[in-house]
Amino acid sequence: MQQPVLAVIALACAAAAAIWGRSARYRQKRLRRLRQESGDADFKALALSDFQKELHTSLLYAILAACSLVVAFVSSDLRWFAYLLVLVPVGVSFAFGRNFVRDARTELSRSELERRAQEVLVQDELAPKKWAARLAPEELPDIAGFEVGRVYQAGAGLMAGDFYDVFRVGPNRVAAVIGDVAGHGIEPAITAFQAKYLLRVFLRQYRDPAQALEELNVQMSATAPSEEFVSLCVVVFDTQASTLRVASAGHPPAWLWHDRELAPLRATGPLLMLDPKGTYYSKEIPLEPNDLCLLYTDGLSEARKGNEIYGEERIANAIKRDPGAAPDVLCKVLLESAIDFASGPITDDVAILAVRRV
Repeated sequence: MQQPVLAVIALACAAAAAIWGRSARYRQKRLRRLRQESGDADFKALALSDFQKELHTSLLYAILAACSLVVAFVSSDLRWFAYLLVLVPVGVSFAFGRNFVRDARTELSRSELERRAQEVLVQDELAPKKWAARLAPEELPDIAGFEVGRVYQAGAGLMAGDFYDVFRVGPNRVAAVIGDVAGHGIEPAITAFQAKYLLRVFLRQYRDPAQALEELNVQMSATAPSEEFVSLCVVVFDTQASTLRVASAGHPPAWLWHDRELAPLRATGPLLMLDPKGTYYSKEIPLEPNDLCLLYTDGLSEARKGNEIYGEERIANAIKRDPGAAPDVLCKVLLESAIDFASGPITDDVAILAVRRV
C-alpha cells in the first residue's frame, strides 16, 4: 500500500456515500408515493429535487472513495488521473445546478407562504379573544365607594356580541352598562364595540341615561346594518345625590337589592335600532350603602334544560339567598348555577355584572 492515509480517506468517503445513499433511497420511496397521489405539483418537484441532490452527494462520495482507494494501491504516476472521475459529479452540478437553485427558491417561497398562512391562523384564533378583551374585559377599574364583580363566558359564536362597562362619568357619578347585539360574527362584534364606546361619550354629555340612549339610538340607526338590534341597560350611580338612574333599551330586567327588598329594573324603551325615533325614559331610585345592582345578558336567563329556561326567578332567588355576597362571588355563583341547570353547553354568550355601593 503506497498511501495508507488515502486508504483511510477512501473508507471514510465510502461510509459517507452509504449514508447519503440510504437517505436518497428513502427520498426515492417518498417520491414514488407522491407520484401515485394527486397533489401539489410544486411539492412533487421539490421531492424530486431532494432525491436528486442526495443521490448526487452519494455519487460524489462514492467516486472519491474509489479514487482514493486506487491511488492508495497503484504506484503508477498516472494514478492521479483517477481523480478525473470527480469531474462526473462536478458536471452534474453544472448541468442541474440551475434547477437546484430554482427548486431552492420555490421551497423558500413555499416556506414564506406557509409562515404567512400560520400567522393568519394565529390572528384568526386571537381575534375573538382580542374583541372579547375590549368588549368584556377581565379587569375593571377600581372605583372608590363601589365593589364590582363580573364574569363572561363566550358562547358558540366566533365573535362576541355581549359587552359591559363600568366607568366614571363625573366626580360623583359612576355608570354601569351591559349590552347584547343580536347574532354572532364580526359585524355584531363591531356594532357592540361602536355602541360601547359611543355610549361613553353620550353618558358624559347627558346626565340622564335615557337621553344618552336616545342619542345612541339615532347614531347607531344611521350607521349600523338595519337587521341588527341591541339590547342595553344603563345604571348611573350618583353618590352625591344618593340616587341611581336606570334606563334600559329592551334589555332583560336588572335586579336591585335595596332596603332589604329585591326589585326588577325593567326596560324603559325599545331595542336600539328598532326605531330611529324611539323614545326612552329613566327611573330614579334612592341609593343607600350596601345596595346591589345586578345586570346580565340573556345568555344567562335563557340557559335551557329541554323546553325549560333558567329564567328571571332563579336569578332573583340566587340574590335573595345571599344578598351580602361579594359581587364577584355572586356573578360566579350565577354562572355556575346556570351551567349546572342547562342540559347541554350554553351556546350563547353570557355576561354578568354586579355593582355594590359600599
